[in-house]
Amino acid sequence: MAAIYARKGREAVISVEEARQHYQGSDAIHDFDHVQRVLALAERLAKAEGADLEIVRTAGLLHDMARGQEGDPPADHAQLGAEMARRLLVGHPVEKVEAVAHAIAAHRFRTGPQPETLEARVLHDADKLDAIGAIGVARAFAYGGHVGQRLWAEVSADYREGPATAGEHTPVHEYEIKLVQIRERLLTQSARHIAEERHAFMVDFFKRLEREVRGLD
Repeated sequence: MAAIYARKGREAVISVEEARQHYQGSDAIHDFDHVQRVLALAERLAKAEGADLEIVRTAGLLHDMARGQEGDPPADHAQLGAEMARRLLVGHPVEKVEAVAHAIAAHRFRTGPQPETLEARVLHDADKLDAIGAIGVARAFAYGGHVGQRLWAEVSADYREGPATAGEHTPVHEYEIKLVQIRERLLTQSARHIAEERHAFMVDFFKRLEREVRGLD
């Protein structure tokens, strides 16, 4: 049974080392390094927004633990992670466990549910901030290399992400259909402030990339 830590400093329902065990064998895009970056951002946002740090920190530590366990056909890793968190935290106050589970369930960009609590909004935004800026660019290309995507390809105006276009997808497509939208879809003022510089860097990078690909720079 995970111990509840004293409500001070960097508190959480579980420890970092307990959480780390759930990320063995994760890929470089969603490994425990990603979790720790999200955790640092979530703590920063929680303090700025007045969110419950214990719930935010626990949800941050566990938010991607179901990746790689989705099964066939694949389940939504956020929903599966919420159920895993409920089992892992059994014995703790139900309202706290449900708050953690909801934050995990609602952290995805492409699927619901919508984050209904401040803690869920904080985790959602922290996870999204790690998808933009320099680290977001690095993650997009790390994933592209992992699955054999081309380095660059022009994105057609009628492109839609889906099974039929899976072979066409590149980091540039990911930028065009997801990453460039993240700044406007953040839910807290603190995250939107952090996102400004990260967004600007990312936009400049992909503009520069296209110019170099075309031999213009």
